[in-house]
Amino acid sequence: MRNERAQTVVCAASRPVQQKQRAIRRTKLLPNDMQKQQINAASPKLLGYARVSKAEDQDTAPQIEALEAAGCTRFYEEHASGGRWDRPELHRLLDRLEPGDVLAAWKLDRLSRSLKDLLLILDRVEKAGAGFRSLTENIDSTTASGRMMMQMLGSFAEFERAMVRERTQAGLRSARAQGRSGGRQPKLSPHQQTEVITMLTAGRSTADIARLFRVHRATISRIVNNFAVKDAARTP
Repeated sequence: MRNERAQTVVCAASRPVQQKQRAIRRTKLLPNDMQKQQINAASPKLLGYARVSKAEDQDTAPQIEALEAAGCTRFYEEHASGGRWDRPELHRLLDRLEPGDVLAAWKLDRLSRSLKDLLLILDRVEKAGAGFRSLTENIDSTTASGRMMMQMLGSFAEFERAMVRERTQAGLRSARAQGRSGGRQPKLSPHQQTEVITMLTAGRSTADIARLFRVHRATISRIVNNFAVKDAARTP
């Protein structure tokens, strides 16, 4: 009986000791888990932005590959002009930036082709406590030299765009001087447009004439408006 009582006392006493040892082990493991969480929270996230223009027959895949090789964990793809400000994916990315994050782009002009918009974007990135990195130009906005280089490159991009616009306008003026007009070619020839006016004068409906020439009714309406403007200009 004494041996059984002794064993019972030992077993009863050993349980609190085991529970205390387990609690100690958990306490020792807890700082390690917290350190891991702090490391993960402190490590900046590289968020990649890839863009191609709608007019360009291109794909964002090469940009995504370069951003992925640089360590980006999330990507935002867009098919829109770099001169436009209303780009949904870009603004979604800017809204989700957190302190310590880095917005990465393959080239500076992928972010924006407008110096004004570029400065606004970088200002939003800075206010979010994040940074910007351009892979091709090797620019990092977290440094003073990187910020200076971005402003210089943005100025060059704006200057190049202005030069292209001036050359385009000069070409259009030259074409007009030679009797050529730019833009989309009219769907109906001048002779067909005259026939349209004749049919309308004879009482044919706009819908019938549109079906006959296989055009939209809006095209017939524009022809009528153009002839009305010409007639008004000829009237003294």
